[in-house]
Amino acid sequence: MAMKTTYMTEEGYQKLKDEVAYLESVERPKISQQIGEARDKGDLSENAEYDAAKEAQGMLEAKISQLKTILASARLIDESSIGTDTVRIMNRVTMKNLKTQKLMTYTLVSETEADFKQGKIAVNTPIAQGLMGKKVGDVIDIQIPSGVLSVEIIEISI
Repeated sequence: MAMKTTYMTEEGYQKLKDEVAYLESVERPKISQQIGEARDKGDLSENAEYDAAKEAQGMLEAKISQLKTILASARLIDESSIGTDTVRIMNRVTMKNLKTQKLMTYTLVSETEADFKQGKIAVNTPIAQGLMGKKVGDVIDIQIPSGVLSVEIIEISI
């Protein structure tokens, strides 16, 4: 199976590296300690604490592995080379909802950096996919789960 490339910023990459380091240096020893304490309580066949700690360990190791896979496939985006002539990853796009006349601004980022509360949407979402490659002044209809969103691109920035 081919690895999927994940595009991310330096900041997003560092955040993931920090999370892996935290999981390995803090959470992993904590779970090992819980397993040791549960093991000391005797019979493992009916030891719910031991089973829970082993399950938590498995889930932690899976998360660490998943994050390391993302880091291994990461390609850092040179933010200085991002243009604003058309919409692409790392652009901040202001658009007008033609139905409500409200302005919306989103920054298009990789899946790992998406945070809707901060206005960062993943490039693989329907809205981002509809915006990719478009220019200021373009009017587009984007198919979203609740129907069709008609927007006009007002501004593309970094």
